[in-house]
Order: sequence, then structure tokens, then C-alpha cells
Amino acid sequence: MAKKAVVVGINQYANANGLRGCVNDAIDMHLLLRTAFGFQSKDIRVVTDDRATKEGILRRLRWLVRGAQAGDALIFHYSGHGSQIRDRDGDELTDHLDELICPHDMDWDGTYITDDDLHKIFSGLPAGVLLEVFLDSCHSGTGLRDLGLQPPPELAPPPQLRNRFLPPPVDIQLRLTGEEDQVKLTKLMGRAGGPVKNQILWAGCKDNQTSADDLINGAWRGAFTYYLTYHLRRDPAGSRGELIKRVRLSLSQHGYAQTPQLEIDATQRDRGFSEPAKALGKETLPRTMKGRA
Repeated sequence: MAKKAVVVGINQYANANGLRGCVNDAIDMHLLLRTAFGFQSKDIRVVTDDRATKEGILRRLRWLVRGAQAGDALIFHYSGHGSQIRDRDGDELTDHLDELICPHDMDWDGTYITDDDLHKIFSGLPAGVLLEVFLDSCHSGTGLRDLGLQPPPELAPPPQLRNRFLPPPVDIQLRLTGEEDQVKLTKLMGRAGGPVKNQILWAGCKDNQTSADDLINGAWRGAFTYYLTYHLRRDPAGSRGELIKRVRLSLSQHGYAQTPQLEIDATQRDRGFSEPAKALGKETLPRTMKGRA
């Protein structure tokens, strides 16, 4: 069984506001995959900052899926800016928006990577290949302000779809407590023609939220990636359902408003993240100093 990963962390952007914790996220993820899950360094492609251009990321993703066979485990982890644009293909039937991740050379003339681009690369994977995607980025209209690079009017989300998240009353929220994981597949995972098999998405926040970039334990990191890797080091053999609950609880306890999402292809049972090589020692959850992106 082959294990391959592409890990992207972008602090420095050519045309947008910079971040501070994304390269550390890439380092943390690389260390986790090697020490807890048996990945070899030669099978992990890490790309950061000015090397993480659109073509640089896509080229590594094509390497990730090339030659994949049943039983292989593939990882794609992205830490950086995320955004939305108007859907121009007519395939986003619910919110009419394409989610995108922002490479180092991000601009609004096509130098971005949409969920359609990712779907095109991942849809050719044969049955039996497990792909795990982690996105520690912002997906909402408010995320556009964090990016500092406003899209032109023809690409911008319609005004009525921006900054319109209205939290439900407390009694309505409580009705759904414990059922947060019962969610539909996102656009990254499938299209109207049916879901792409054997793909699992972890998102750092809901699509109407932003993901925090914060000073944690003396270093800048993405809050989602930090607590994800923290809990995986403590219990690498645990189920995904338990893991997402622990990550959400840690974020909530440390004052973060984001709610990470776990979306599993219906063909996948909830098993452990990957075959663990060994578990690392337990740690104490650190105090944080808030510094939101």
C-alpha cells in the first residue's frame, strides 16, 4: 500500500495580505505524517510560499494521484487563504459559488484553484484509493477581506449572498447538538453526477466562517491544523468522528468561533485516520494569545 502526501503552506502572497502560521502548519503536518503514520519523506511533497504557485500546487497534485491503486492512502493538506467566486459553470446548484484556494501568485485573472479544478484531478482515482483532504483556510465572504484582494464585480459573490449568515436561536441550535457530522458532501467531493468515491474532506471552518491564524504555544499556526495534529498525535488510531469532536471542543474551549467540518463519502465507514506507526506522548493543551487573521 503506497502512502503519498502533498502539503502546502503559504504565508507570503505576491498580491494579497500575508499570513503567519501556514508554513508552520506544513511543518507540523509533515512531522505528523512521518512520525505517527509511517509516511516516508520522499513520498511527502511540501511546497511553501513563492514555490506554491498555481502550477506548482497542481503539478504536485498530479504527482499525488499518478499511478494510484486500490489500497493506497493519499493526503492533501492546504494551509493559506481561501475565497469564493461566482459559479460560471452552472454546477453549483445550491449557493451558486465556487470555493477556491489561493496560491502564492493569486490574482483574479484565473490564477486560483477552484473546487472544480480539484475535482478534475481527484475524480480519476480508481476505486479503493483513499484520499483525505484538509483545508485550513477561509471560505466565506468575510474571508475576502482577510485576503485583501477584492474580486472584480463579474466574479464577486452576489451581494445578497455575502455576509448574510444569521445564527439560529439557541433553542434551534440545541436541536442539532451531536448531529453536526451528519452533513452532505461538499462541492469539492462531488457533482450532480454523483460523489467521487473514497474521498474525505476536513475543513477548518464552515463555509460562512473564517479560520484563525494565531500565536499558539509560542509560534504562529492555524488553529485548526494545530489542534488536529495535537489530537492525532495523542490518539492516531481513533475514529474520525471522535477526532472531529475533540478538535471542535479544543477550538471552542480556547475561544475560537470556527466550527471544523468532516465530510465522509457515504461509501466509507468511520475508521481511523490512517494505519498508525506509533503514538506520540501526551501533551498539555497550551494557552493561546489571540491574533486573528
